[in-house]
Amino acid sequence: MNTIEKLTLYAVLGCTIFVTSCNSSKKQEPAGKKSETKQAVAVKTMIAGERMITRYIDFTSSLIPFEEVHLAPSSPGRIEKIDVEIGNSVTKGQVVALMDRTNLEQARINLMKIETDFRRLDTLKKTNSISDQLYDQAKSANDMARNTYQSLLENTQLKAPFSGVVSGKYFEDGEIYSGSPVATVGKPAILSIIQINQLKALIGISSSYYPLVKPGMKADVTCDIYPNLTFRGEIFRIYPTIDNATKTFTVEVKIQNDQLKLRPGMFSKIRLNLGEGKAILIPNIALVKQTGTNDMYVFVNRQNIAIKIPVQTGRMMDDMIEIIEGVVSGDEVVVIGQNKLEDQTPLLVKN
Repeated sequence: MNTIEKLTLYAVLGCTIFVTSCNSSKKQEPAGKKSETKQAVAVKTMIAGERMITRYIDFTSSLIPFEEVHLAPSSPGRIEKIDVEIGNSVTKGQVVALMDRTNLEQARINLMKIETDFRRLDTLKKTNSISDQLYDQAKSANDMARNTYQSLLENTQLKAPFSGVVSGKYFEDGEIYSGSPVATVGKPAILSIIQINQLKALIGISSSYYPLVKPGMKADVTCDIYPNLTFRGEIFRIYPTIDNATKTFTVEVKIQNDQLKLRPGMFSKIRLNLGEGKAILIPNIALVKQTGTNDMYVFVNRQNIAIKIPVQTGRMMDDMIEIIEGVVSGDEVVVIGQNKLEDQTPLLVKN
């Protein structure tokens, strides 16, 4: 083999080795594939623990009458007279309106006649001068006439079922009551009466507080219109079910209003005192709000990995906030650097 042939052979072998090396390299690292190792984020953390606090929760609610009734007779008819006007005070049992009494008068006359006849038969019964069948028929007729008269009497005299104030008057004397619902109240009515020496407010409380809330618990009620006054309130009714959508239960708070300063429709702030108890507090800055929602969450350090945990919060105390659900005592919560984190991000803790 001459020198030129040797040089040609070496050149071919060199090219073959180079191509093989390149192909081997491509097999070991496919084109376009890169390492996806996440970079650790520097954070500061704190250990969540329980503290003794005075538990109270704040609510806002519009005041409503403690009792409200829309008075109407049991059957349509002409209104003879309405004895009250809007704003008048009424007492329990007071006659506030009279309906047409034509049928009542006829029923009264009929009752008087039947009672007279029955008394005569009753006398004869005592001397065994009439049969038991005739006596029983007369007694039944007498009882029916009395019930008819009593029913008409109640239907023609509308009485206030409790002491309160007239809040609505929908007819005038001489008009015909048809029994149709009144547009403003959605029910058939001639008059509306409300009780305002006591008011109430309906508040929705998180289901997590259900074991703590009891009837008789005290509440402080304030209104912006009376900035220096606090009114006494207490829980008097707790609804037995939890709303599936909001996870809250309804509580009715009774509010004393002896001086009649408060009125239905006023906006109020209600503070409910739940007594002392243990609570988990974390700094406000640890909370992160879910974009586009009102949901809150925190990041907890688990073996130097950030774990995203939804939380339910209670009341704020200075720069701390109560955690009702989500974080337990002993959790290491990220308090600085959490806005740079995603779930499962590696952590570099620098406390």
